[in-house]
Amino acid sequence: MHHSITLGSRVITSRSKPYVIAEIGVNHEGSMDQAKRLIDQAKQGGADAAKFQSYKAGKLASKHSPSYWDTTKEATLSQYELFKKYDSFGEDQYIALAEHCRQTNIDFLSTPFDDAAIDFLDPIVPFFKIASADLTNIPFLRKVAAKGKPVVLSTGASTLGEIDIAVEALTQAGCNDLALLHCILNYPTDNANAHLRMIEGLKRAYPGNIIGYSDHTLPDDAMTSLVTAHLLGAVIIEKHFTHDKTLPGNDHYHAMDQHDLARFVALAETIHTLLGPTDYKAPIAAETISRKNARRSIVLARDVIAGHQLTAEDLTYKRPGTGVSPLHWDEVLNRCTFTSLQADHVLQWQDLANKQSNS
Repeated sequence: MHHSITLGSRVITSRSKPYVIAEIGVNHEGSMDQAKRLIDQAKQGGADAAKFQSYKAGKLASKHSPSYWDTTKEATLSQYELFKKYDSFGEDQYIALAEHCRQTNIDFLSTPFDDAAIDFLDPIVPFFKIASADLTNIPFLRKVAAKGKPVVLSTGASTLGEIDIAVEALTQAGCNDLALLHCILNYPTDNANAHLRMIEGLKRAYPGNIIGYSDHTLPDDAMTSLVTAHLLGAVIIEKHFTHDKTLPGNDHYHAMDQHDLARFVALAETIHTLLGPTDYKAPIAAETISRKNARRSIVLARDVIAGHQLTAEDLTYKRPGTGVSPLHWDEVLNRCTFTSLQADHVLQWQDLANKQSNS
């Protein structure tokens, strides 16, 4: 049985092509024009969804909240001060961005960070994405779940016990469709800290849920982290998205751009084709001629006369596989031939007496 979750217009199973979320976040830096351009670029790169972050600094962090990111990349030492730089968008802006996504034919998402954001986003998002930092925020989880939409929950910096509590809170409050994303809550994430095998651990621990990956590593040309995550079973992929990876600060420095995104989407398409639709081992239609012509048959190694009792010295095995298979080697030994046969004859069952000779 393959569980599924409906994300926008797609039904995602454990064997789906990845549902790709371009996490614009606040990389628009307060510009509606830039936000819309990023939506356009996400669509052109092949993403399924363009995602933002809906917060107000005063509701998200106290004025005494220290940083948890690499301050050589983003020098702001206070969470409140950093978030204050990028919290200018309100309900009207997100409604406008959702409409731009609709016109662009890409799913609109925005992660809520407070109760008000949950309420105003509810009519305009197809599902809710919850950030890792809110995995232990039980009243927040309950309010999201009560909206009755599918939920995608990042699990960065969490234990299995904490995930269990979050899953229970969400399901008891009304969430029937839940996906879990492996994530490392570290900006940027060194490759040595990515721990992508944890994707397999989540699959084992939560076999009833779809599993994905939210990535904070630095992108390379091969999009190695995302490709590896998908091969390990992640069928939802989220990564920060920017128009310019060289921009300082915020989330630009560990984001992918349109070209990175397009490469990954193309690779994922190829991988999906390579993986095929089933894990049940069996010959496929394209192998039919190979089964016939590339396999071996039992072949006469020398001329034999009618009534000859066959020995191992009379026989060899050669292609094609249109005669008696060497699977039946022991059954053929000591059988007698009906007629005289020449060396290199591909042996057929009708060449042989029904029973082994007793002489």
